[in-house]
Amino acid sequence: MNKKVRRNFSASFKKEVALEALKEQETLSSLCTKFELHASQITDWKKQLISGAEQIFNGFKTDASQTSDDTLRDELYKQIGELTVENDWLKKKSEQIFGKGKQNGINR
Repeated sequence: MNKKVRRNFSASFKKEVALEALKEQETLSSLCTKFELHASQITDWKKQLISGAEQIFNGFKTDASQTSDDTLRDELYKQIGELTVENDWLKKKSEQIFGKGKQNGINR
């Protein structure tokens, strides 16, 4: 038996077909004939292009805000680390000066 070879299309070809479908200058039937594709395939690529375009525009904002969030998070972790070290040092010095269990002049 002969197996049908499945056709694989490049992203640029899919983009070209989907853009032609979005322009709506030709009917779906004429696009099917022109690109030798089934109507459902063209419709699917058109839908993917529309939904993908939305993600692209949202993605630019998300990437920028993600970078700023990462930077802020790194700065906050750094500050927490510095404050933790400072707090531990102050506890140690307080114990040396006032004795263990007695901090700020209060017995515990």
